[in-house]
Amino acid sequence: MRPLPARTVRIGRAADNDLVVDDLSVSRLHAELRALPDGTYEIADLGSHNGTFLNGRPVTRARIDDGDVVGVGHSAFCLVGDQLQEYVDTGEVSLDVQDLGVAVDKGRRTLLDRVSFPVGQKCLLAVVGPSGAGKSTLLNALTGQRPADRGTVLYDGRDLYRDYAELRHRIGLVPQDDILHAQLTVRRALVHAAELRFPQDTAKAERTARVDEVIRELGLEQRAGQSIHSLSGGQRKRVSVALELLTKPSLLFLDEPTSGLDPGMDRSVMHMLRGLADDGRTVVVVTHSVLSLDVCDRLLVLAPGGKVAYYGPPQEALAFFGHQEWPEAFEAFERDRDRDWAGTYRDSPQHRRYTVDASAQPRLPRTGDGPDPAVMARPPTPQSWGSQLGTLVRRYTAVLGADRTFLAIMVALPFVMGAMARALAGSTLTRETAMNALLILCVGAVLTGAANAVRELVKERVIYQRERAVGLSRSAYLMSKVVVLGTVTVLQAVVLTLVALLGVDLNAPGGKGVLLPPLAEITAAVALLAFTAMMLGLLVSALVRKEEVTMPLLVLLAIVQVVFCGALLKLDGVPGIGQLSWLVPSRWALGAMAGTVELARLVPGDLTADPLFRHSTGVWLRNMGMLVVLSVLFGYVVARLLRRHEPEVMRK
Repeated sequence: MRPLPARTVRIGRAADNDLVVDDLSVSRLHAELRALPDGTYEIADLGSHNGTFLNGRPVTRARIDDGDVVGVGHSAFCLVGDQLQEYVDTGEVSLDVQDLGVAVDKGRRTLLDRVSFPVGQKCLLAVVGPSGAGKSTLLNALTGQRPADRGTVLYDGRDLYRDYAELRHRIGLVPQDDILHAQLTVRRALVHAAELRFPQDTAKAERTARVDEVIRELGLEQRAGQSIHSLSGGQRKRVSVALELLTKPSLLFLDEPTSGLDPGMDRSVMHMLRGLADDGRTVVVVTHSVLSLDVCDRLLVLAPGGKVAYYGPPQEALAFFGHQEWPEAFEAFERDRDRDWAGTYRDSPQHRRYTVDASAQPRLPRTGDGPDPAVMARPPTPQSWGSQLGTLVRRYTAVLGADRTFLAIMVALPFVMGAMARALAGSTLTRETAMNALLILCVGAVLTGAANAVRELVKERVIYQRERAVGLSRSAYLMSKVVVLGTVTVLQAVVLTLVALLGVDLNAPGGKGVLLPPLAEITAAVALLAFTAMMLGLLVSALVRKEEVTMPLLVLLAIVQVVFCGALLKLDGVPGIGQLSWLVPSRWALGAMAGTVELARLVPGDLTADPLFRHSTGVWLRNMGMLVVLSVLFGYVVARLLRRHEPEVMRK
């Protein structure tokens, strides 16, 4: 307890604050507690990056009543009379789950059915059960990724859903798939993660010190300079855990951390989790493996339908089910689907001993009516948009730079396609060569742009989902892809065009283009087409569910561009087909290039009489403008598609 003076009390990480909070999630100048003339107090946020919270809700400025709780980083301050009582989240927290229920298909199918259990401090809890028992659904409900339809999750007595905006920084989640860029080294991946997760005013030395501390804690000193893709499965899982430990979460959730590992690695990972729990964290691990359940404090067994079949010490579980081995117990779940597993457990002494009697946990004081627990406030972002964009651009550039195969393809592709176009163009564009040369430029630009982007979002989906949950800006993430891939794509397009046409007599009317020299106009059209194709590739990548289907779609994309560009079929005046071609970027790019060289003059005929091929300032600008419009349209659709893969609270 500390008495409050009749003045302003400044709270923050910097040493010159009145109330210093030694926590990297707290800004240097975080908030002010101000005494009002009537003897009451108000809290004012000072532009902190992780926010200031009053009773779990983010506030900019708000009056504090007696018993209210102010949250700053991992600390909470309760106003009691004229004194401020501090609660520091040291990691030793309890979790109390009460009657969680989740249903889908308009309530016709139940995924979780009245799931209740307590998790004590420094506890390692394993969640097991047959496929379809609701383990992943439970994990999503406990982490706030997909809140339960009914029931309550209490984090040391505080409603997790109501106070999610504040408490989310104290929750770490390691998905089944690695949330790392495998091309980076261990240290570099953690450094970039620290830049995104810590406040913008955190000094580089502070971030580096925290990264080094986590590396030592997980025994990764010898692997810090090693590329993640070269690590063993168990070591990669350690790095994923290290990433989550950067912000010192009190609750750590892991989804199938031993999946695909041999028994030795399985044991090693589980012992690592045992050590993390002993160090003062509550650890919940969802697993199919039953090899190392003995290292856990508690075991939760879910039966089909999301029912609690057992909760208690793992040593008593098999005897409770009346089996000698776990395979026999799992077979019983599948064989006796009509059996009331939950009712059997509720009537057992284990239920009273380990669930009912153990649920009485100390609660953090709180008064006042809170919002509906089902309404979760959207958390603030720890970084400004520009800062996030800068970090993402640097990280993505490093990832691409470390992928030598991708670099080789990026360098070779424009030269190969340019050489093909050069062979067709010859020394002068003529009736025989003009259309084919421009068509190859279109195909080369489309393949270059789309191939760069078509895998980039789907392969990072798990990474994006996790980073979005901790405050990543959707638009900053998308813009980082656009900036890096766009720069690479435009450079490739310039190389492609110069290899194909530099020194070639383009045979433009009077030796001039519409507005610029012919080579400059064609280069601009090819570059803009490649950029638009890159945006279309991002759209495909955001749309698909599996990375394997992107290559067939890339081929289909190229074929559509060829068919609807206007080089093979007459599109003008054809009902339906003509309007559909407006959505095809190569249609407008070919029109711009054809207008530059006045293709109708070089290759007379119905095909080249297309209005988009005119040598006219207005037509050329419209063609180029439509490529810009399509790029923006594709970008908007990508942003909407990205939203589908985000935690529900981040979609608001």
